[in-house]
Amino acid sequence: MLFEVCAHLPFRLAAVVWLAVSLSLISAPVVDAADVLTYHNDIGRTGQNLNEPTLTPSNVKSSTFGRLFTISVDGKVDAQPLYVSSVAISGQGTHNLLIAATEHGSVYAFDADTGSQIWKVSTLKSGESTSDDRGCSQVTPEIGVTATPAIDRTRGPNGAIYLVAMSKDGSGNYFQRLHALDLTTGAELFGGPTTVQATYPGTGDNSSNGIVTFDAKQYKERPGLLLLNGLVYTAWGSHCDAQPYTGWVMGYDAGTLAQTTVLNVVPNGGEGGIWMAGAGIASDSSGNIYVLDGNGDFDTTLSSNGFPANGNFGNAFLKISTSGGLGVADYFEMNNEAQENGSDTDLGSGGALVLPDQTDNTGKAWHLAVGAGKDGNLYLVNRDSMGQFTSNNGNIYQELAGALPGGIWAMPAYFNGRIYYGPVGSPIFAFQFSNAKLLTSATAQTSNSFGYPGAIPSISANNTSNGIVWAAESTNPAVLHAYDAGTLLELYNSNQAASSRDHFGAGNKFIAPMITNGKVYVGTTSSVGVFGLLTPPPSPPTSLSAGSVGGGIQSCDVNNDGNVNVQDVQLAINMDLGLLSCTLNIDGAGTCNVIAVQRIINADLGQPCVTGPGVTAHSVSLSWTASTSPNVAGYNVYRGTTAAGPYTKVNSTVVAGTTYTDATAQPSQTYYYVLTAVDSSNNESPFSASPSQSVLPSS
Repeated sequence: MLFEVCAHLPFRLAAVVWLAVSLSLISAPVVDAADVLTYHNDIGRTGQNLNEPTLTPSNVKSSTFGRLFTISVDGKVDAQPLYVSSVAISGQGTHNLLIAATEHGSVYAFDADTGSQIWKVSTLKSGESTSDDRGCSQVTPEIGVTATPAIDRTRGPNGAIYLVAMSKDGSGNYFQRLHALDLTTGAELFGGPTTVQATYPGTGDNSSNGIVTFDAKQYKERPGLLLLNGLVYTAWGSHCDAQPYTGWVMGYDAGTLAQTTVLNVVPNGGEGGIWMAGAGIASDSSGNIYVLDGNGDFDTTLSSNGFPANGNFGNAFLKISTSGGLGVADYFEMNNEAQENGSDTDLGSGGALVLPDQTDNTGKAWHLAVGAGKDGNLYLVNRDSMGQFTSNNGNIYQELAGALPGGIWAMPAYFNGRIYYGPVGSPIFAFQFSNAKLLTSATAQTSNSFGYPGAIPSISANNTSNGIVWAAESTNPAVLHAYDAGTLLELYNSNQAASSRDHFGAGNKFIAPMITNGKVYVGTTSSVGVFGLLTPPPSPPTSLSAGSVGGGIQSCDVNNDGNVNVQDVQLAINMDLGLLSCTLNIDGAGTCNVIAVQRIINADLGQPCVTGPGVTAHSVSLSWTASTSPNVAGYNVYRGTTAAGPYTKVNSTVVAGTTYTDATAQPSQTYYYVLTAVDSSNNESPFSASPSQSVLPSS
């Protein structure tokens, strides 16, 4: 259980009595560090889960780690599975849910710990089937749900799963629909689904009378959906390069499924589709979104602001503003764009990653994003000035030419100042940041290479320690690999164990392993493979509570009735005013003043009683219910500043009992605490779950 500890800021005596009766603590929304609600863990698409204490480089090896079970489904799992913790299901108790969608148009909720099915729904309407492959082998033999959904736990009565599904009817009409499904039942929400339709001003492909029209049969929703500021964003690629098609981005209200904004990035030309190897549409903290679009028309005649005069942005790294509707805010275009378009070596085969700020040697923070495509070059852009189009690429922040031999049909990951890329026919490479730029050569690489389409790495770590890089080969059988994040030395692969123990089905391209709560989930052509420790780790402790901050209540219980309430406050005020003899021992024995009164009021509001001149309430006492697992050696206490983590361990040695005092807490801070149990073999449980909100005092 997550706990945030609270006390109130100092305030004047005149406001004290009013505050004592009017203030109360407010519970935070449900947040859990184990949740994976979107593609590659976050909207920056870093691919890092920094809240994984259970899986470590020392226990991820074939003798202790492997396949736990395989969950069969009715089609290809092209969308990354998602994870939602501690979901109450009517009549079935509380479950950690694994959400999986298939190209057969089905969406499943499974118990993520056992593989048992909770519910299954079809996205097809009566008389419909999934789409055929439209003569393109990219997604075959059928097209249903291709893109990774996005989940909002706060929408609807129980949370909402947003996804796009393709279908066709008996008359040969094709449909793309946006669905919102109830997290606990799979039922449609908000009057959905909504049929995807769009028009945009332009004279490009499939236009008439100055209007370009979206034709559902010409597109697939390949990039993962983005939930941002109450809108669901989708982006669209074609089936192979079957024209006519252009580059569409659309936004829908998450509460009504009504379309609110549309952008076409090649409105006066052709092509420019958005595939990105299934990577999710990326976003920064300012509400801008980032995509790489494929080969398509680009106008090298530039306007006064450096934008293509006819509005065509084919084969570009795009920054799109969402303020007031979708619109291109900035871009980077290679100087050899015409050559790349002609040879089909465009950017659209790779995904965009919005990086955490990188600080140079002068202390300046740089806002960067990274992308790469078929040309084998790594492009690092400054999100505040992306470089636009020049004859020599001279305005780009950094380009590593040829750094990714074989080209990219995949998505990178980021961890601990490194970017990890898996090119086709090459190893996974790690590129290190130094002085806010990448070193020009990889600092580590795996010993094995990955055939087409390369590798999409994912990261698990416990904050900055125990980093593991995970990747899957799309072979038959598929192979799951784990590498030390620092050295890229292999820790494990699913071919190591005898008798095919860890085989989990035929590989599926563009699949990113999803890691959370001590398990690894990998989609295949007909299943989801689930991996973890072969001897289960201990269960986490429960009922974590934040007790006193700096002390108990005894000294603030002026009338010694076992409670601190308004009667104690009134007695303290009377003593301060000289109406009663001073018997307090709060700010010092026999001292009755405004400080003593304030501390009693804080205790009345649920805070601990702080005693002693100059004493500050900066220590936090925690207690919990012991893990029910056998062989528990003790517990670790972790602290973070957000409910979603990451968390840092605060105890230096394993805590043997079920209480702990954190004496390192700082004033005026908001803290969240989680616990793990540690067994006699040093296996660590997942974090405890569920938040409660309050704040530490300033004094």
